Amino acid sequence: MTRLSTGDTAPDFTLVDQDGTPVRLSERRGTGVVLFFYPAAMTPGCTTEACDFRDSLAPLQAAGYAVLGISRDEPAKLREFRERDGLTYDLLSDPDHSVHEAYGAWGEKTNYGKTVLGVIRSTFVIDGEGRVEHALYNVKATGHVARVRSLLGLDA
Repeated sequence: MTRLSTGDTAPDFTLVDQDGTPVRLSERRGTGVVLFFYPAAMTPGCTTEACDFRDSLAPLQAAGYAVLGISRDEPAKLREFRERDGLTYDLLSDPDHSVHEAYGAWGEKTNYGKTVLGVIRSTFVIDGEGRVEHALYNVKATGHVARVRSLLGLDA
């Protein structure tokens, strides 16, 4: 399984957002991106994580970062999630998990004592040149947004 490290070029992708609009990572050059992979929209842990990013959006944007969430959910479910929880950033659909795989956010993990294949909750901070500043794997739904803010020198 591929794992990204600081300094690696972030794999480019084009995915559709909650409205079916294509979003291409390389079109975000010139601004930083915080990209987070989560298992499923509207589940308790993913809701906590998504709302933490929503609540931290202003300082992240002030520091020059956009936020994008990626899951295997279809756009209609992402739209419902975004509207239900007042999320103010784009959620991207990767149903075949190809982008998850390119980032190392898909693979074997332990779930309730069993080894399963699935989403590895991960967050990547990508600079304006498209390079990985931070690659965080196996993060917890609660608390890791504060870690991202700390890594970027923002108030937690």
